[in-house]
Amino acid sequence: MLGLRLETAPLLYTDLPVPTPGPGEALVRVRQAGVCGTDLAMLRGYVPFSGVMGHEFVGEIAAASDAPEREGQRVVGEINIACGSCPQCRAGRSNHCTAREVLGIRGRDGAFAQYLTLPLANLYPVPDQVPDDAAVFTEPLAAALQITRQVHLGPAQRVLVVGAGRLGQLIARALRLTGCDLAVVARRERQRRLLADAGLEWLAEDAVPAAAFDVVVEASGAPVGLALARSALRPRGTLVLKSTYAGEVAVDLASLVVDEITVVGSRCGPFPAALRLLAQGLVDPRPLIEARFALAQADAALRRAAEPGVLKVLIDST
Repeated sequence: MLGLRLETAPLLYTDLPVPTPGPGEALVRVRQAGVCGTDLAMLRGYVPFSGVMGHEFVGEIAAASDAPEREGQRVVGEINIACGSCPQCRAGRSNHCTAREVLGIRGRDGAFAQYLTLPLANLYPVPDQVPDDAAVFTEPLAAALQITRQVHLGPAQRVLVVGAGRLGQLIARALRLTGCDLAVVARRERQRRLLADAGLEWLAEDAVPAAAFDVVVEASGAPVGLALARSALRPRGTLVLKSTYAGEVAVDLASLVVDEITVVGSRCGPFPAALRLLAQGLVDPRPLIEARFALAQADAALRRAAEPGVLKVLIDST
């Protein structure tokens, strides 16, 4: 099959073997995949990985010997493959399984290929009313919704999202549904226009008031964004970290102690909730699509996605 593997650099192959699903798994034919900021961070050494990249996708089940009735079903997939038996799994924290594989990130070939494999339990049917162009956003939208599972948000909270890129735009659209007093830091004109079109307030970086927000979500992917997020947070506020960085980032830990700041790391989230919002039209991510590439041009898709200010780049595998 055709696929893009990350080795010392991303390389396109035309002769990769079609993966074989294990017990309880399905072979999924990928229809579309999305390029994520984490994919780009991996190119900079965020995590050591050798294999097919990509973890955001919509596809259809091509083979499932343990559930043949699901063959042909259009699906999206939770990216963490847990062992089910370690202390984290037994405690209900399977996303933190000590032996987990992560699609396209850790130990499991990913979605920048014609086929992938995942456990049947990881695969969620896509409602008929959700087109592929929206379904491919399920994983990052679920990650955005994870914030609402970790931090109580409502009309009384003043919330700032730092970063209006791929993930920041989705986070803003998801947090708006809580009724919180929300603003988003946006650098670029297109980012600002998309926010305004969605009825969301944006701020320039130099217009962010200091120590004014109850909750600040850092989604810029840049150390300067983290510094801005920290300065915008009031004492006893909550700092939510969504960015992944290659290497270390300097943080003034003393100020976190003095101001009694709560720091929340936030990663993967609930797929059923994300699919429900997409099906009900409460979140429409399609205006964020910037460019499309065929799978045979997947390396070019990564280069396009890495350009400053580019939003969602899709890879078409059909």
